[in-house]
Amino acid sequence: MKLLIVDDNPLMRHTIRTIVSRYQDVVEECSDGSTVVSAYQKFTPDWVLMDIKMGQMSGIQATMALKAQFPFARVAIVTQHGDQEFRDAAKAAGAEKYFLKDNLTSIRENLEETK
Repeated sequence: MKLLIVDDNPLMRHTIRTIVSRYQDVVEECSDGSTVVSAYQKFTPDWVLMDIKMGQMSGIQATMALKAQFPFARVAIVTQHGDQEFRDAAKAAGAEKYFLKDNLTSIRENLEETK
């Protein structure tokens, strides 16, 4: 599986990478939503794991931009924000999955189920 992790916190990107990837996976990273479209185009991942709150461009805005250019891109939001308004915004932007950072171990199994 090819994964693209988009999070402005390098420690969180490393933690997500460690938890969700296996030895055969290929994982790339972005530090902000503003770079996700170009990274997706170069890498064509199976899944984009997207944080919501980032510096230049939020994960919601980045998901909308990505889906506008690549409608079949699969986005899973990975965030600490569990509020319904964030969930609704993520779904409206085109995200297929929504995970909270306090339960990162559930990501791997959920993504593999939807291959």
